[in-house]
Amino acid sequence: MANPEQLGVTRRVRVGGLALVFPELKFINSANTCERKLAHVAYRSLLVLVQSRASLKVWSSKKSVEAFICKQPRFSSTFGFKARFVALMDDSEPAAVSGAHVGEKRSFPEDDDTKAQSKRPKVQPEAEEAEAGDGDGDERGDGDGEEGGDGGFAEMMKHGLTELDVGITKYVSEHEGFSGILKERYSDFVVHEINKEGKIVHLDDLSVPPDVEETKEIPEQPDGVDVLTEEQKSKLGELQLFKNKEDDVSIEVLEDTKEKRTQIHKAVKTQFPGLETKTEDRDGRKFIVAYHAAGKKALAAPRKHFWPKNRGSFCHFVLYKENKDTMDAINLLSKFIRLKPNLFSYMGTKDKRAITVQEIAVLKVTAERLSHLNKCLMNLKLGNFCYKNHPLKLGELQGNHFSIILRNITGSDDQVNQAMTSLRLTGFINYYGMQRFGTTAVPTFQVGKAILKNDWKEVVDLILLPRPGAEKEFLVRCREEWAKSRDPEAALKKLPNKRCVEGQLLRGLSMYGKKNIVQAFGLIPRNNRLMYIHSYQSLLWNTMVSRRIEAFGFKPVEGDLVLRGTAAHVLTAEEAATHSIHDIVMPLPGFDVIYPSHHVGSGYKEMLEADGLDINNMRHKIKDYSLSGAYRRVVIRPTDVSWSVIQYDDARVSLVHTDVEKMENKAAPVFNTEGKYRALRMEFSLPSSTYATMAIREVLKLDTSIKKQTQLNTTWYN
Repeated sequence: MANPEQLGVTRRVRVGGLALVFPELKFINSANTCERKLAHVAYRSLLVLVQSRASLKVWSSKKSVEAFICKQPRFSSTFGFKARFVALMDDSEPAAVSGAHVGEKRSFPEDDDTKAQSKRPKVQPEAEEAEAGDGDGDERGDGDGEEGGDGGFAEMMKHGLTELDVGITKYVSEHEGFSGILKERYSDFVVHEINKEGKIVHLDDLSVPPDVEETKEIPEQPDGVDVLTEEQKSKLGELQLFKNKEDDVSIEVLEDTKEKRTQIHKAVKTQFPGLETKTEDRDGRKFIVAYHAAGKKALAAPRKHFWPKNRGSFCHFVLYKENKDTMDAINLLSKFIRLKPNLFSYMGTKDKRAITVQEIAVLKVTAERLSHLNKCLMNLKLGNFCYKNHPLKLGELQGNHFSIILRNITGSDDQVNQAMTSLRLTGFINYYGMQRFGTTAVPTFQVGKAILKNDWKEVVDLILLPRPGAEKEFLVRCREEWAKSRDPEAALKKLPNKRCVEGQLLRGLSMYGKKNIVQAFGLIPRNNRLMYIHSYQSLLWNTMVSRRIEAFGFKPVEGDLVLRGTAAHVLTAEEAATHSIHDIVMPLPGFDVIYPSHHVGSGYKEMLEADGLDINNMRHKIKDYSLSGAYRRVVIRPTDVSWSVIQYDDARVSLVHTDVEKMENKAAPVFNTEGKYRALRMEFSLPSSTYATMAIREVLKLDTSIKKQTQLNTTWYN
């Protein structure tokens, strides 16, 4: 058990206007696993408690204030002591430090943003809409996207990427930027999907559609006579719908001929799908016995055995979720209704730290069954049920509509209006956002490059070997075991969750052997595997677009590309004069695209050659990893852009009116004419595969990388 003497080393972290001094365990780098684990838990608990501001109050100037931050029973009972820290003021004026967001009704305790600081990062991006068929989704890279390790999120982000690392360097507009806090509360970021019909998806109806009675078509018998009596039909109908307590229904064959028995067999199977028949001889009398094909097991899963013909096979519904990513929500739904997650389909994934509304479809599950989940699930709502004959496909959506709150803005009303007007009229550079490249010390594009080079040993090393920065303790142990023994089974035992990328790869290596890496890698879900090579494509696209803008600005020039239908066309000097920057596209590298004819086009070849790849040979011997390429617009102009500057006094109050609140007839937020804080409320729509963080970057003129924002707002003193 730890004691205060073991907490002799101190560390200071700057949080807003406070320099907070608290202990750091000497055992943080201990070789002893138990000591190191204890140290990580204690240190992380201290960091979370300090940064969540749960115990901080208003500190007066020029005073050293002692406060006990470890009064929580969970912490004190574990370590048997109460650690202390000192809060020192840097400014001459008192500093108000808000309490934790205990009043936010929408948050799960375990999902709350416990890493929040008294002064939040100006921009705190997470995985955005990322909803196309590229497998963008919540692009978290390795480690199953675990945030923060036992050494702290800020420690991990010391080794993260900045915008410069992924080719994001330019802005469209020339207005002066200003600061604002993005996602101080997850309810500050609301996303509504725009379906393939162009309609913004809302949750506004929780009712279950009535069942339409099925009209059974009874085939005409050869002799013109129905071989089943009304009583037999009634019993068979009850058996089909599981209303009959008997295991079967027996029909005596009065005219024992083969032709008659065949007619009865066909009549039962045709009129009552899901039932099977057999012939039995009882005391010299012939009976046709009808029963369920799956026997008693069918009772546990009637979905598989009876579905009306006049009802669509897929139940479509609207999923409203708060503070959960799409796959987590689907895994939760599948767990409650005992289905495999792959029976659900959707048009795009939505990020976790947000309120999102999207369409989902599931195969042969009734709306009534799904609606029951509303009674037992928190932060999820299902509604707007209907039945259709088709599933949903990735990329079918037209885009997303965003309602975003930027809190504590510093810009004047004129600055805000100038920035938002520029966004509406001109737009922003259509860069791939930071979430496309992962948040760990090994960027996803490095793995993608190794895949394209067919260097499978490098792929395994990048995913499994130890890496700088903090991670979850079980991942650290897993990586250390792999580096030491190269034994997949031994490393796999270190992982409590085998479904992360590392676990799936190790399971593949254990099944197929270390010499069959390609097969082993195939155990990782296809979208996750393709994420790596698409990340590499995105890096090249970002870099080339920045070069294009550096060379020619925002004016179309000879050699640029535009789309004519689905094919790209190289502009002549005369044609360039008739186009705008919004028409210009740049290619993602592949075997089925052309490149700009000016010198920037040759930059693709140079970058690929520097990475050991041939621009003329983008086909991979494994078809999944062949890159056909695509075209992407350089500048995107949002639609339906609107904004307002609002005033508020209570930082804990929600500034949006959600679909659920509207259905519950709750009043919309009321804004003051004057208030302690100012916020920018903006709304806009974007096409699919476009990143809202890049639009916000254009407005604020700030680096959106988590690493940069962490460096700006948290200063470490050793």
